[in-house]
Amino acid sequence: MADYRTIKAEPLTRAIHAIVKAGGSSDREAELVATNLVEANLKGHDSHGVGMIPRYVQSVTNGGLAVNQHVKIVLDTGPLLTLDGLTGYGQVIGHEAMELAAERAKKNGVCLVGLSNSHHIGRIGHWAEQCIDHGLVSIHFVNVISRPIVAPWGGSDARHGTNPFCVGIPRTGKDPIVLDFATSRIAQGKTRVAHNKGVELEPGTIIDHEGKPTVNPRYTVIPPYGAILPFGEHKGSGLALVCEILGGALSGGQVVKGPSDGKYNVLNGMLSIVIDPGKLGTGENLAREVESFVAWHTGSPPAPGVDKVRIAGEPERETKQKRLAEGIPVDPTTWQEILESGKKFGLDQAAIEKIAS
Repeated sequence: MADYRTIKAEPLTRAIHAIVKAGGSSDREAELVATNLVEANLKGHDSHGVGMIPRYVQSVTNGGLAVNQHVKIVLDTGPLLTLDGLTGYGQVIGHEAMELAAERAKKNGVCLVGLSNSHHIGRIGHWAEQCIDHGLVSIHFVNVISRPIVAPWGGSDARHGTNPFCVGIPRTGKDPIVLDFATSRIAQGKTRVAHNKGVELEPGTIIDHEGKPTVNPRYTVIPPYGAILPFGEHKGSGLALVCEILGGALSGGQVVKGPSDGKYNVLNGMLSIVIDPGKLGTGENLAREVESFVAWHTGSPPAPGVDKVRIAGEPERETKQKRLAEGIPVDPTTWQEILESGKKFGLDQAAIEKIAS
């Protein structure tokens, strides 16, 4: 669209950093939040990118997001770690949680970490990538405490969040495997992006407030609310149920019990299993067998209209390369929302525009 603007990653990061810092966050916190959000945009996940800032500002304003919090250790036995995010920025809480988990996994071979009460934890692949940087395999089950937005299979209204599932697998000297998906047909943020762009959703993605099929994304953004459907019918719905219980309850946190309180707050719980393949004694075997299977998997002749078979995480890396070169597209509605959110923290529009230029 002609009215889109493209902003290079570096100035966009500086602009988001300035807004977060204006809300009372330390430099380090502002840096973690800004780099995390822009990284999501770079990898093509605009739903988890800078468009979240207006929601964060609203949450800081209404007390649902506490600035300058650090993860609290509730239990630490080495291989088992229970953490409380104290409703702090998920970009900080998630980072600290994964660093603690990585340290223990390297020492003990594995760390099972339950994290509760983190404010919006963002793109879950980010945490798998952090574990990958330590040479570790990780599995993540996540739940969402907010306004329910996804219908269970066979249901006609929203009963839970998008409840992501993620796995990260490092590869020696090669790009890793990062599987990261919502258990809904589409991420909630992607419906917001579609609404801001004024485009329809694919048929079979959402239902309206009466439980009827619709392609209008407004039913996930403004009242009366409908619901997103689960991916893979009963299979995605079953995985969402498991993510709710493992990420929400086994982690030490909460599960969705009813409608939200009307405030725009998002809390995440996450159960992560972090494994050191070397300590398991299978590191060399994993490295060898991964390459064998990736070669076999990607060796399938491409279907009509497909250039090549990819592995999980590859499309995101391709998008990042393109957006680093060309800039990140931001639709005018989202950009205006970002400017207005900065104003709530005392930054005028001209100041943000100047930083982002």
